[in-house]
Amino acid sequence: ATLTGRYYALDRDNRWERVKQAYDAMIFGRSDSRFDSATAAIEDGYQKGLSDEFLPASTIGDYTGVQSDDALFCLNFRADRARQILSALADPEFHDFDVTGRPIWKIVLGMVPYSDHHETYMSTCFPKKPIKNTLGEWVSHQGKRQFRLAETEKYPHVTFFLNGGQETPHSGEERHMPPSPKVATYDLQPEMSSRAVTDSLIDAIQGDFDLIVVNYANPDMVGHTGDLNAAVSACEAVDKCLERVLPVLKDAGGTMLLTADHGNCETMIDEKTGLPHTAHTTNLVPIALFNGPEKVGLNDGGRLADVAPTLLALMNLPAPPEMTGGSLLV
Repeated sequence: ATLTGRYYALDRDNRWERVKQAYDAMIFGRSDSRFDSATAAIEDGYQKGLSDEFLPASTIGDYTGVQSDDALFCLNFRADRARQILSALADPEFHDFDVTGRPIWKIVLGMVPYSDHHETYMSTCFPKKPIKNTLGEWVSHQGKRQFRLAETEKYPHVTFFLNGGQETPHSGEERHMPPSPKVATYDLQPEMSSRAVTDSLIDAIQGDFDLIVVNYANPDMVGHTGDLNAAVSACEAVDKCLERVLPVLKDAGGTMLLTADHGNCETMIDEKTGLPHTAHTTNLVPIALFNGPEKVGLNDGGRLADVAPTLLALMNLPAPPEMTGGSLLV
């Protein structure tokens, strides 16, 4: 078999030179390292100070690659990090690097749909169930205009994921995707593309959108590196961006709801091991209201399902019956 960290095999930022390392190992059995076992490959990486994410492509045992009529079964249930490697392995229209010699698969199967295009050459174990009246769909039905904004590392989160697995924008939905910086790891540039995101956000605020959804990638992506100083710099970069945004938003008469769907950089050291903590956390996340209606605040508690109803309440729109959460406004 082969073993490769997600930094290479599951890249989602068009770093095709990384994906190719995983591809060459899987398809041809070619890699810079060969080990007798997966355990040996992992231990070698740990001895070099590499965490699981950054383990380079390695071949295990006498693996020499795949053959025509082999089957490909992708077990990932999350789409964004599976798309590029699957495209390289099986997309007949793939052209981001040379795939001469790629085998003809007997079947290409995935646990879930990964995109509309992937479904043209893959089968799916669990077909997509339509999700009706997501936030974006409902806002569109009300005749409102919306803007989705994130750098490439987080672009699927504010588009495909937020729209319930739908690729196509809704009527009245516009999108912008500044490219994430081309660095090896984001601790090397903790500000990432936050300035470009902020420039676009300010333009959108000064435009005529009714709803703007923006994701700042820094605290999560830099938190994953395990570098505490870089994580602090990442948070400071977002603070500086908000310092630019909030006065513009107030001048425009807008309101901001600021929150997250998971933690990361608030825990940078593993309490049990004393080593860097690079994973998401299950800590409670903050939610803050800026420039809201007079004498209106937010209830304590709440859950992720309450965010969309709260936004709709701020827009003076009713929530659809499919939304099981409630507004946090008090």
